[in-house]
Amino acid sequence: MTTLEAGAASDTVREQVHAAARRARVAAADLAQLRRAEKDAALAAMADALRANAATILAANAEDVRAGRESGMAAGLVDRLTLTEGRIDGIAGGLAKVAGLPDPVGETVRGSTLANGLRLRQVRVPMGVVGMVYEARPNVTVDAAGLALKSGNAALLRGSSSARRTNSALVDVLRSALVKVGLPADAVQLLPSESRESVRHLITARGLVDLVIPRGGAGLISSVVTEATVPTVETGIGNCHVYVDASADLELAERIVLNSKTRRPSVCNAAETLLVHAAVADTFVPVIAAALHEAGVTVHADKRFAALAPSAVAVTDEDWDTEYLSLDIAAAVVDSLDDAVTHIAEHGSSHTEAIVTTDLSAADAFTSRVDAAAVIVNASTAFTDGEEFGMGAEIGISTQKLHARGPMALPELTSTKWIVWGTGQTRPA
Repeated sequence: MTTLEAGAASDTVREQVHAAARRARVAAADLAQLRRAEKDAALAAMADALRANAATILAANAEDVRAGRESGMAAGLVDRLTLTEGRIDGIAGGLAKVAGLPDPVGETVRGSTLANGLRLRQVRVPMGVVGMVYEARPNVTVDAAGLALKSGNAALLRGSSSARRTNSALVDVLRSALVKVGLPADAVQLLPSESRESVRHLITARGLVDLVIPRGGAGLISSVVTEATVPTVETGIGNCHVYVDASADLELAERIVLNSKTRRPSVCNAAETLLVHAAVADTFVPVIAAALHEAGVTVHADKRFAALAPSAVAVTDEDWDTEYLSLDIAAAVVDSLDDAVTHIAEHGSSHTEAIVTTDLSAADAFTSRVDAAAVIVNASTAFTDGEEFGMGAEIGISTQKLHARGPMALPELTSTKWIVWGTGQTRPA
């Protein structure tokens, strides 16, 4: 392709993305006026349609999975890409749970009456047009569409080319369901995924798109956050740690570590590093190393941990910063809670960090000093999840500090406006 042809192709993609965004703005204006009952009915219709069309969706997904395996896609990504009847039912169930949640639109955040009689209210309103850029996770297609609808927003979805057939089938089903209940199909649109040009044009469509949320690997998130001119919410990677303190109940610690690592190693709340206090290392390390080995986990260990774990391999400097998304875990023995906190500060991704301890002062110190979206005491890192937190489906887990942090659900997809009522007041010169 010549430079001229490449430019023309880019212009074509730009017009496709911008045209979709303009249609989305029209749809968003309609969605912003909907009552809760109308939105909940649409969500129920979407859930029913997913279940009714499961065979079509699974056929499209099988093609994507086959192509992914043939191209050498990593096992963790294949798992994220794969749908089953059970997973489709779970995704549909997520829509039903969102329907059961309170509608954030119109909620009064705060209000007061001034001394001059002006009555002020700050209320939640939809963002407008929300763009999602994400990788091989077709469940995000449905989660994003459902959360956007409930919060009164139109969704522009840019999934990965590896899930192109699956996402297309899902969006076709969702759009048809919307039309059947009298809502605009353009409330949910799938953008082209054949080249990265569609991402670039989405994240720079300032004035057409109100918010972009990237969800995926470190490279995707970094490029979107760095290049976007549209406001973004950073959903960071999950380099999550479990720290086993000197006072830990070691049977409890074993269960928590195994669940954190092996429940679903391909998701962002899976544990990627294990830190063990030296006071319990001689007892705990051989036990947890054997249990992890039996579960198929490769332990990348420092010298102190490896001396007690014959099946471990040597850790590298890169391992401490790696989000494996696989049956691998880095491991180290540390001399104190201070050392654990320092390690997490240097290598963590501000996603989820856990401590196992029976010492209340240690728990308090860990939760106050560790800087992360979620800090967990005596439970698995797997609980950092919008559904587990009672939010219904989530649109991502924000690791930034502005606007939203942690699992993002309905309130995080709204902005606010001030409504001021007066009786003729004027401001003095």
